[in-house]
Amino acid sequence: MLTAVILAAGESRRMGSPKALLLHNHRTFVEHLLDITRHPKIGSQRIVLGAGAEDISQRAGLDPQMTVKNPDWEQGQLSSIQAAIRTLDRSTTDGILICLVDHPLITSALVQELIETFYRAGKSIVLPVFRGRRGHPVIFAKGLFDELLAAPTEVGARAVVWKHAGDVEEVPTEEEGTVLNLNDPDTFRNAMGNN
Repeated sequence: MLTAVILAAGESRRMGSPKALLLHNHRTFVEHLLDITRHPKIGSQRIVLGAGAEDISQRAGLDPQMTVKNPDWEQGQLSSIQAAIRTLDRSTTDGILICLVDHPLITSALVQELIETFYRAGKSIVLPVFRGRRGHPVIFAKGLFDELLAAPTEVGARAVVWKHAGDVEEVPTEEEGTVLNLNDPDTFRNAMGNN
């Protein structure tokens, strides 16, 4: 079983309001990501919060059992991945599926394909590729947890991906949402106009 981890700890400074609470098809980004990561091979879900954690949790009605508060959120994305890993029982998880809250325009079909590929290919890292560009969500096998916990903050999880270049399985996709980072109002409006 995998654990789905939704990273939503950032300050959303460029967007001007919490990205986790923005609406797509009448649901918040975080609700959409929770929905599409419900899968028979996903045994648990975690939402990592940081800036405005209490407000986001309350307004989105998040289950406290699912939320992880990252006190070091200002150190960036890697710190949130590390906060999530520290909450996991390694004996009951095969790895983590990492979703970014500012990459919400992905489907459950893509999530299913990534999960199926992970279990079929036997690689430690599985990620989508849109027209030559690697994107999200990314699956890391639990064998890489210690390396993720020790990765350099300034490089982040990419350091682990680069180190294990031969153990990466790429999944081609036509879902542009895998590389579309909705982190400012203009990008958000343009993306919503195309969906």
